[in-house]
Amino acid sequence: MKHCCRFVVLLSLLLTILGFQALAHESQPGVVEIKQLDNLRYQVVWKAPIYYGKPHPASLVLPESWKLVAPVTQFATKDANITTKIVAIEAGQFNGATLSFPKLEQTITDVMIRTELKDGSQFTYLASPTKASITLRGERSHAQTALEYTELGIHHILLGVDHLLFVLGLMLIVQSKLALFKTITSFTLAHSLTLGLATLGLAIMPLPPLNAAIALSILFLGPEIVRARRGQRSLTIDYPWLIAFGFGLLHGFGFASGLSTTGMPKSELPLALLSFNIGVELGQIGFVILALCLVAAFRVLQLQWPRWVTWLPGYTVGGLGAYWTIQRTLML
Repeated sequence: MKHCCRFVVLLSLLLTILGFQALAHESQPGVVEIKQLDNLRYQVVWKAPIYYGKPHPASLVLPESWKLVAPVTQFATKDANITTKIVAIEAGQFNGATLSFPKLEQTITDVMIRTELKDGSQFTYLASPTKASITLRGERSHAQTALEYTELGIHHILLGVDHLLFVLGLMLIVQSKLALFKTITSFTLAHSLTLGLATLGLAIMPLPPLNAAIALSILFLGPEIVRARRGQRSLTIDYPWLIAFGFGLLHGFGFASGLSTTGMPKSELPLALLSFNIGVELGQIGFVILALCLVAAFRVLQLQWPRWVTWLPGYTVGGLGAYWTIQRTLML
């Protein structure tokens, strides 16, 4: 794909800006857990994720009719600030109540709201920067559930700069559209496998070393891109689908971190897993299509670049991979 270098120059620079701004952390959603204790009392737990090393700017606002009946407790973990309230809710004032999240629209964070009633019924809802409030409505259709988890998957992959940069690196190595199809398919199968295993609790990997390993996978692609540009051969250049599968297993654990933190009800788990994975794939396919469209656009425009510019993508991918690897290793 000889025209890829033209499109990748601009996209690499864009990813560089986004990458240093976001530091390529996994996009962890906020979580609200509402559990019915008795006929009137409910426990509300608000887990606000640490946002770029600082307390999350968004807050949880409960309906005025929900009366506080116990002291508020707060504590912090390395990943979130957790606030617990016990409130009294009169009959008929639960379903139809609205929870809002002021300043959520200023962030890139989704919030999963989970309710658990005394009769064992569990429901989940999704708030986002574009929809910073939700209305508790009890029973809902499977289509609504699937749509919300699909949206969460799309949001997760599009904010996962490191995942997109890895896909971009693969696109720079492959030599044909057929090879690109095989490579992206291999990556998809691999991360779908570990996403499922991790979400179902059959395999686990601690997040800090996982993030370092994902960064290392990006660093690995940097020299391979340069070798491909020079016309050299290597296992990665000859069999990019094999490398995509191997590192895709790691990236799948990363995707799972965006789903497993939401505390899904077991009854929704199969649908949530499928829908979230579909969302991830839609976001990934959209990214690849955008890249190919830009390649076609540059071909039509016939833009001329200095020769040194054609080397920039490989060094950009490798440089960012090295930066994130060092940063995340130090964080261990």
